[in-house]
Amino acid sequence: MKDTLDPVPNARTWRQIPQPVRPRAMSREGRKRFAFAVLKTGGLVVLAGTVGWGVVEMTNTWQSEPKRIALAVGTAPVGRIDLVTDGVIDRAWVEGALALPRNITLMELNLAPLQQRLLANGQVRSVVLTKSFPATLTVKITERSPVARLRAENGRDFIVARDGVIFNGIGYDQAMTDSLPWLAGVKVVRAGEGFAPIAGMETVANLLATARNEAPGLYQTWQVVDLARFDSDGEIEVRSSEIARITFSTALDFDTQVARLDYVREAKPAALKSVNLGLGSQVVVDYDATAPLGRPAVPAVKSPVVPHPFAFPNLSTSSRPNRDL
Repeated sequence: MKDTLDPVPNARTWRQIPQPVRPRAMSREGRKRFAFAVLKTGGLVVLAGTVGWGVVEMTNTWQSEPKRIALAVGTAPVGRIDLVTDGVIDRAWVEGALALPRNITLMELNLAPLQQRLLANGQVRSVVLTKSFPATLTVKITERSPVARLRAENGRDFIVARDGVIFNGIGYDQAMTDSLPWLAGVKVVRAGEGFAPIAGMETVANLLATARNEAPGLYQTWQVVDLARFDSDGEIEVRSSEIARITFSTALDFDTQVARLDYVREAKPAALKSVNLGLGSQVVVDYDATAPLGRPAVPAVKSPVVPHPFAFPNLSTSSRPNRDL
């Protein structure tokens, strides 16, 4: 009987036997996925090429014609100045001090000289200018705190800050400035377009803050702070509406000295002429037996005139409230 399967000629192993099997045809969903993958890959290639071309063009334009990019980014003029401050300066003053040219754009602004215009007023301790596109300039100001007043020979009043900087107050309320004591016994020296800071004001500010916080009723009577013996003897002399002369020592604790002064003031058997608190626990008191109790021993002290070798500039003043010393 003959076998129905003819042996494959010359086939030595099963691997050499032909296997006529057709590959399975791709389904319709498979063809869709394949086409989508091809299109996605092509799209990414086109996008990458477009981005690369744009970067090259912008680089060439910036190197050859930077003004074209500046005009494209900020063609609108500055439309608003946003002010952030911890004090009393208002936007009107900032706009006047900056004096921006009409229709100037943010890209055209040079911030360094604008910053110096604001810092020219001693009331401004620091300032940060920021461009906020498309058309807003943000101004952040930190202001100095007023500690005392100073009157020049020409009758113009100035404010003295904690760090000794002298400036013409902007935006302070008149009642606030009237509550500040006058400063005497100092010499005003010109420095550039302004004035050199007054030495020792940090110590004076600490004394005034101590009196204001610990004995506000006592502080309200203080009218003049004299620094004539500050450098030579380390003393601060205060004149009040109740006591003609109060001497504090910069070498002793102000809290203790103010507490002793307040005690002497409340327990006085007669009107006080002078109190010396600079000798430690030994408080030297001089009474005025001729003055009736409950009334000031001296008349109200007028604002002292500070000698100076030059004329102070004419600077304007305005009114708004102020914060603590």
